[in-house]
Amino acid sequence: MLTLTGLDEVKAHVGKELGVSDWHDVTQEKINEFAEVTGDDQWIHIDVERAKDSPFGGTIAHGYYTLSLAPRFSYDMFKFEGFAFGINYGLNRVRFPAPMPVGQKVRMRAVLKSVEEIPGGAQITSELTFEREGGEKPVCVAESLARVYTG
Repeated sequence: MLTLTGLDEVKAHVGKELGVSDWHDVTQEKINEFAEVTGDDQWIHIDVERAKDSPFGGTIAHGYYTLSLAPRFSYDMFKFEGFAFGINYGLNRVRFPAPMPVGQKVRMRAVLKSVEEIPGGAQITSELTFEREGGEKPVCVAESLARVYTG
């Protein structure tokens, strides 16, 4: 677990890796639960038999399912201390360059891209790359924005 304390320490880490998560199993059960919660029940995600005849040879995770793992992975890899609180501010860019087959594993790699001072704190931009075990291309790449406040 990487801990960066205070704005100076966070700024000094720009351009460096924040960490790499453990592998996470992408199961059909979790994909079905995600489909139920979001209402995204496209057959390519939940119909195991029909998906066998797709170009992917089986069901694939929702792109947003993969992206939704970012907080889980982040909390296990790094934390920012010395701030009153922090918030998720959003995303600048999200891409899904390759499918994430159900039944395989995914992990996230995070790099601290920039730190910008804002009134009362700082905006932190991180590049999140989700990798499929044995995959050639990432399954998701996102630029994440967080804001930390000093008081």
